[in-house]
Amino acid sequence: MIAPASDQVAQQFGITSSVLIAMTTSIFVLAYAIGPLFLGPLSEIYGRSRVLQLANLWYLAWNLGCGFAQNTPELMVFRFLAGLGGSAPLSIGGGVLGDLWAAENRGKAIALYSLAPLLGPVVGPVAGAWIAERSTWRWVFWSSSIVDAIIQCFGFFYLKETYPPILLERKAKALRSKLDPEKGQLLNFRTKFDTADRNWKTIFATALTRPFVLFAKEPIIQLLGVYMAFIYGLMYLFLTTIPAIFEGIYRMPVGIAGLHYIALGIGLTGASQINARLMDRIYAYYTRKNGGKGRPEYRLPSMVPGTIMLPIGLLITGWSARSDVHWIVPDIGIAFIGAGQILNFQSIQTYVIDAFTLHAASALAAVSCLRSLAGFGFPLFAPAMYNALGYGKGDTILAALAIIIGCPAPWLFWHYGQRIRKASKYARD
Repeated sequence: MIAPASDQVAQQFGITSSVLIAMTTSIFVLAYAIGPLFLGPLSEIYGRSRVLQLANLWYLAWNLGCGFAQNTPELMVFRFLAGLGGSAPLSIGGGVLGDLWAAENRGKAIALYSLAPLLGPVVGPVAGAWIAERSTWRWVFWSSSIVDAIIQCFGFFYLKETYPPILLERKAKALRSKLDPEKGQLLNFRTKFDTADRNWKTIFATALTRPFVLFAKEPIIQLLGVYMAFIYGLMYLFLTTIPAIFEGIYRMPVGIAGLHYIALGIGLTGASQINARLMDRIYAYYTRKNGGKGRPEYRLPSMVPGTIMLPIGLLITGWSARSDVHWIVPDIGIAFIGAGQILNFQSIQTYVIDAFTLHAASALAAVSCLRSLAGFGFPLFAPAMYNALGYGKGDTILAALAIIIGCPAPWLFWHYGQRIRKASKYARD
């Protein structure tokens, strides 16, 4: 939401560096690289619901504080701390869906879930532009804090625990409390997760190191993490450059320029809704062909059109962002970019959850780390790149990278994914 108001922030605090101006937006995403590495594993120790709610309260406190910041360092620190709390759903949310839905029914749920973290940064700047234009940038933070407080109230009542080891542990504890002391040895309830090395010290050490282990040793996490990082970096690059295109080239006021984020939202929403209906059908089709045995690789077919639409959208947007070309043309390109992003995002996320179901939160945390670093870094070099090369050449380079990195990915994992998973300690076969 703050991206369209970044000029107001720069003016009030006397920020002249384009990198620092971009950082007022992207430093929030830098925290997304760190938070899930700890919050995801903590949800596998203390439960999903408890960690989600505490993280949201943390976000609420620091996001509210952003509206009271009196200088640039305060705003940067408060934004980063708010991002730590706001990062929780990135890893824990996928874990919740892995807890609740079986693989054959998981696609539609993940399609809807994965739309939110991409659509939020699209809807947010539209609202932020109008709020900043009609009041002050401080109300961008205060208004989002009010909405978050309302959501938190609902969470207290309706957000229930879903993680199986925690639920079984609670059930076993309740049953043990009802034991007859004279017959306790005969009725000693244990869960399948109760092993000799299951003590808090071991659990804590293992869970907190698991995302790093997954990232270091799992080719699935490494390869998909790199491509996800590129996609997410593009997302935040466009979130910070859309105002420059429509305010700078087409001379639109802030509020009107902010409406062009809707083009990205149309691409994200349209492709997501289509993919939500197709993903489980495709999975079911290939499962039947495989004798009723599903494989995570059956999530990859919808990734193919995504890898094609992404570079097409980049080329359309880059070469049509000129004052003598109608503004609808770059909007069409931006919509293609949104569609390509969500198709890739949903396929990768569902594949990771299917492959690492019990440790989905840690696996998603490992993937999220790299993608969030890209989301932080891409907007910082974007102004310099576009100033030096222009939008046409700049987006052509990005399109070439999208083809080189993205197009081989579905083919590689379709043919070699099962072999990679068989060699893994954490992935399911």
